Amino acid sequence: MSITAKEIAELRAKIGLPMMEVKSALIEAKGSEEEAIKILRSRGLSKIGKRSEKETKSGLIEAYVHDGKIGVLVEVLVESDFVAKNADFKNFVHELTLQIAATNPKYISSNDISAEELARIKEELVGEAKDLGKPSDIAEKMIEGKLNKYYAEVCLLSQPYIKDEDKTVGDLLADLVAKIGEKIVVSRFVRYELGAK
Repeated sequence: MSITAKEIAELRAKIGLPMMEVKSALIEAKGSEEEAIKILRSRGLSKIGKRSEKETKSGLIEAYVHDGKIGVLVEVLVESDFVAKNADFKNFVHELTLQIAATNPKYISSNDISAEELARIKEELVGEAKDLGKPSDIAEKMIEGKLNKYYAEVCLLSQPYIKDEDKTVGDLLADLVAKIGEKIVVSRFVRYELGAK
């Protein structure tokens, strides 16, 4: 299949990845922009996996205060000081502060939820499924769906991105890793709300 320069340029403008990567993904997706984006995201995730052993010695701490009532501090680490000064990386960190201020996540990812809390939540969901009298196969799907919904509420990387709900914050991270080629770790955050305990 022949992909036009215009198609490549349009997709590049949307996601900011190198021309050859975009072209390769469009060819693999047989011209479908939506499929090409999925392919590029999965490649970004595989880059994350390949770089998982790399040390993150640099990074950025960003602060954001909303109307003097909500304050956020977030720390995001990268491999090199060069990337820590990159405009795309700085923008990503800033977007995280806005996301955290708006959505109040409890965790960075589902890996941060304690085994005890996860067991308690699953027990509640199993109880709900039994109360509804659902067959076991349907109950399992229902529990899995509700668990994923819970992750999307409380886990930063699973949340829909506030400026584009078709993407998760994890998708944004994968896109950035694919673009800059370094490991990026959202290491910690804190959110304060005036009067909240």
